Amino acid sequence: MIGWMFTTWLRIKNGYPLDGAWGQAVYPQKNEELIERIKLLSQENAQLRAELGSVKDRLANVERIVTDSSVALDREIESLRITKN
Repeated sequence: MIGWMFTTWLRIKNGYPLDGAWGQAVYPQKNEELIERIKLLSQENAQLRAELGSVKDRLANVERIVTDSSVALDREIESLRITKN
């Protein structure tokens, strides 16, 4: 019992969060730096998801080019050349 009290006192003194019976934090600390880091990571996650979406679109186009017949591909390339000029 005295050991548990001493350990709890050390945790409080050094700023560690207290643990409940099942290991969950009893008083989780809210840190402004932690909140800002979460916001930055969320923004980076959104950017990476958007980039992944564009990569998937490009991969789908490459797969279509590879699997299409060469005659249909030649017609599409020629039609693109005509529209550029």
